Amino acid sequence: MDALVVRLSQLDVEAEGALRVVMFYDTLMRRRVDLPALARASAVLAECVTGIRLHGTGRVIRFAPDGREASGPPPTASTTTPITLDEEEIGTVWLERTDMSRSLDELLLERLAIAAAAVVERYGPARTTMADPALVELVVSADSDEAARARALRLLGFAADLPVRVVAVRSPLPLDQVGGLICPARPVKAAPLADVGVILATTVDPDRFPASVRAGIGAADRPDRSWRAARTALRFATVRSPIVHYDDLGALALLAQVPPDAVRENADVAAIARMASNPEDLATLDAYCATGSLRRAAELLHLHHSSVARRLEQIGRLTGIDLAAPAGLLRARLALTAWRLLDD
Repeated sequence: MDALVVRLSQLDVEAEGALRVVMFYDTLMRRRVDLPALARASAVLAECVTGIRLHGTGRVIRFAPDGREASGPPPTASTTTPITLDEEEIGTVWLERTDMSRSLDELLLERLAIAAAAVVERYGPARTTMADPALVELVVSADSDEAARARALRLLGFAADLPVRVVAVRSPLPLDQVGGLICPARPVKAAPLADVGVILATTVDPDRFPASVRAGIGAADRPDRSWRAARTALRFATVRSPIVHYDDLGALALLAQVPPDAVRENADVAAIARMASNPEDLATLDAYCATGSLRRAAELLHLHHSSVARRLEQIGRLTGIDLAAPAGLLRARLALTAWRLLDD
């Protein structure tokens, strides 16, 4: 970088000044420098303290012409220029001259602002997991247009060419902790929306969710559709199956669209609701529906299979469902799932 500055400084300042500045920033952008390197190189070229501030994160970067970070609160800027991305002002760049401004300051700041916008678009401004809920809501809302959604994703640090998965979470743990676990390589962002946590991630490792977390994972589709799918999948999460992929639900996802009143009026669901007042019966039916096998259900419950058989006979009499028949097992599974969906 220093060699570049020396080479450009040898050109005639008056005649080639604008060319020097344009060449300087074109070279920096080709080298894909980050924001600190951009501010440092600009300070060397301008021969004064140079600053960059991003509105979305409040981050301020200042470097002195000797290449060191500027310390202390910034004085009043001598010249400023907004950083604009997709016609939206996302930050500011400035010079802190203690003497008179120079003829090329305006051009220098204009090129610095363009370069800073390119860096933000390429890498994103933030490296923290927690994000502004307003930006996350723009990403997942069905009412957002594609331009607004793309801007929000860029401001959150997601590259335009990467798919974004959306996860709906209910967790006693902080969302940033959960996000860091399931997507350790980043980028990942999290924010609370109403009573549900939202995690945006480029990849999701379902095996890394903590045991206390329930989550629904949306498909790698448009973020608003993925969010809708993730919320639906979360409704199907249980203690036995705390992490649910929407894609794994298949036709079961249709149950989430049935009106609650119609579910309550169904005879099988009403029978499950009555039977559920007995925790032992509920646990037995759940294990049997999950395994489809008397012996495997007994293993899950740590009971002898004859004890489980007696319980299932009693449940069958209470619900009017023949659990020994394949059709009866299917009815019980659907009724149990539909009953659980009533209590989101």
